[in-house]
Amino acid sequence: MSKKNKLRIIPLGGLGEVGKNMMAYEFGNDIIVVDAGIMFPDNDMLGVDYIIPDFQYLVKKAGNVRGLIITHGHEDHIGAIQHFIEEINVPIYATPLTRGLIEGKLLRNNSQHKAQFKTIQAGESSNIGQFKVEYFHVSHSIPDAVSLAITSPAGLVIHMSDFKFDQTPVDEWPTDFGKLSELAARGVDLLLSDSTNAERPGWTPSEQIIGPAFNKVFAEAKGRVIIATFASLISRVQQVADAAAKTGRKMAIAGTSMVDNVKVARKLKYLEIPDEMIVPIEQALNMQDHKVVIMCTGSQGEPSSIVGRLSAGTNRQFDLKPNDTVVLSSHPIPGNEEAIGKTINRILRRGADVIDDKIAPIHVSGHAAQEEQKLLLNLVRPKHFMPIHGELRMLKRHAKLAMEVGIEKENIIVVENGQVVELVGKKIMLGERIPGDYVFVDGESIGDIDHDIMKERSQLARNGILLIDISLDKRSGRLLHEPEILTRGFVTPEEAETLLPEVRKRVMQAVNGGGFSSEKDLINTIRSYLHQETKRRPMVLVTLSKA
Repeated sequence: MSKKNKLRIIPLGGLGEVGKNMMAYEFGNDIIVVDAGIMFPDNDMLGVDYIIPDFQYLVKKAGNVRGLIITHGHEDHIGAIQHFIEEINVPIYATPLTRGLIEGKLLRNNSQHKAQFKTIQAGESSNIGQFKVEYFHVSHSIPDAVSLAITSPAGLVIHMSDFKFDQTPVDEWPTDFGKLSELAARGVDLLLSDSTNAERPGWTPSEQIIGPAFNKVFAEAKGRVIIATFASLISRVQQVADAAAKTGRKMAIAGTSMVDNVKVARKLKYLEIPDEMIVPIEQALNMQDHKVVIMCTGSQGEPSSIVGRLSAGTNRQFDLKPNDTVVLSSHPIPGNEEAIGKTINRILRRGADVIDDKIAPIHVSGHAAQEEQKLLLNLVRPKHFMPIHGELRMLKRHAKLAMEVGIEKENIIVVENGQVVELVGKKIMLGERIPGDYVFVDGESIGDIDHDIMKERSQLARNGILLIDISLDKRSGRLLHEPEILTRGFVTPEEAETLLPEVRKRVMQAVNGGGFSSEKDLINTIRSYLHQETKRRPMVLVTLSKA
């Protein structure tokens, strides 16, 4: 079989997980990259700010990368761009709103001067290397989202990013069914499609149902309404503004990222909000409570967000009041349920009310459910299908949906990050595996934190630390003085009174008894004793000096 017309599809993020979406397409010496997102850390990833894809494969072939195409402006698709362009500075293709959101984000991170943009519109196409990329509009929970038709000598591939088939979207711009039909008529060799809601039966409700729910909440709330959502959920900002106008409230925006995003969306006319509707947060705090709605971040229980700080009583600009109603207008990202639950409990303790999507329809998903996914498969009728964007169970469920609508099992391929897929001679097959792991971002550190460090942090958090400092006579090898022992997060003061003298005694016996050979042996001896006495395993460290 000829390898001359081989398209390599390289998943670097978003397959086997929800978030940090990144896909590369490689044909000959040309590579295009679709999206560069982040993922939020799990609860046990202590100290990690966020996670980005491992794109070292692309760094090694940076001279072949022709462009970065962004499908829409959500963090799981744009959050890693600043890290990407620091390594691979290629043109960024984005629609006007998506470009504006990226520029604002890069400006906040002092990275904007490195970026080169090419603004694209739904309905247009770009020739990038040997690829022809056609952009077509899809309905999602943010305006100006596109999916891609990618043509190369290997065939036609549809990269269906996040989408839903909302017939009555807030921006009155539904998914481009005509384009999907036209692509189907050409013959689609491979469809890649979002699997986030592959386990959810039926159809995803329209964004329109949120409007009446907001009207009801705003009308019934006795005091201020505080709406928490994602900073990039522009459609939700419009719905809040419309409900505020109907119920006689003014709207204030809190938080740098949300303020910047609203400014960009209004400037580009993606938000239609009269000037008199929006007031500065400082003014809103001095108005009558029942005349105010405040939009901010924190719907996922993030401790550093405004709602996170409000729940803890540490927000500097304003605090919660007993009559406040806090509306969490988003669905929990998998893994965030515990953090959100704790945030809700803290808000309730402070006397405010909380409304989430279990109480009222104040959020709907931006992702297609099973019936929409099947409709897409029937519309496109691809020769091959590859589910993307989701944990493995979601990808597998999406594959089963494809079989239900008649796609042969052997024409469906389910892979996770790092597993290269090849389209050759209109056939699909597995290629080699490349690294597709997490890259942890911790402050200024990018990729320096590995799984061993995460394991150590987890051990410290669970069991604490015991530090033994010993000074030896370099001639005799005996202790110059009693060992100093310091412990944190391991034992209570009462336990320490009996435990630490015994540890000290055993260290002295081990060192002065003539059998001391290494710090490692001493650590093992003390660890064994501590586990025997407490059934806990603290991290034991020894510092040794000789004089």
